[in-house]
Amino acid sequence: QVHVVESGGGLVQSGGSLRLSCTASGFTFSRYVMNWYRQAPGKERELAATITSSGTSTNYADSVKGRFTISRDNANNTVYLQMNKLKPEDTAVYYCNARHRPPGVPSKMFDYWGQGTQVTVSS
Repeated sequence: QVHVVESGGGLVQSGGSLRLSCTASGFTFSRYVMNWYRQAPGKERELAATITSSGTSTNYADSVKGRFTISRDNANNTVYLQMNKLKPEDTAVYYCNARHRPPGVPSKMFDYWGQGTQVTVSS
């Protein structure tokens, strides 16, 4: 069975920090791009950060650039999101996503999601 489980959410004051973790099992973790999405109430889900399968490249939404850092530990099937200088607008449910598109097979995609973890930033 595939399992993707987030942890580390909670309540933090504006300007504070939080570290989210996501541990996966049931698939070859090192082959997957890992993403952190977030969704605030009444808003569409957005991609906050992404990291390549090897961990050599990352990208961030403009809204979190310079404040958030995504990293991964393939030996332990874990991806992290370090969030610094948090703002109230960062309040959202954060979802861990694993995605793999096999090269040369455009009709195939593997896409796994965690249950989400709540991050609340107070002003």
